[in-house]
Amino acid sequence: MADSMAEYLQKDMECEGLLECIHGLKELDRECFHVLVESEAPLTIDEVADRVDRERSTAYRSIQRLLQTGFVQKEQVNYEQGGYYHVYRPTDPDEVADDMQRMLNDWYAKMGQLLSEFREKYDQQAVPAEN
Repeated sequence: MADSMAEYLQKDMECEGLLECIHGLKELDRECFHVLVESEAPLTIDEVADRVDRERSTAYRSIQRLLQTGFVQKEQVNYEQGGYYHVYRPTDPDEVADDMQRMLNDWYAKMGQLLSEFREKYDQQAVPAEN
């Protein structure tokens, strides 16, 4: 079960905690992301799998989650004699941070709306306190 917001706020969150908290990514996703960030050149799925010591299919699923969240970019590399393969690189950190900021702002606005609805609902039902 997911942690409550109160539990998240009490944790000592690191930067990578944003990957889990905002996007629901897993430990392996973080490992794959770090491998890509630390690499000087884009990597293939096989290279990522080797570096995180996992099966190719497991690394592929992790990279797909990172692609869906926008943390990773996919590029096609063409062979001269025909055919191609894909390599992956991390997205610019400023783009990722801006996206997470927008998500957080949207969430904050939604929570403000829900709090207003809560107050309206329970203010009407509240009994005045006696002095």
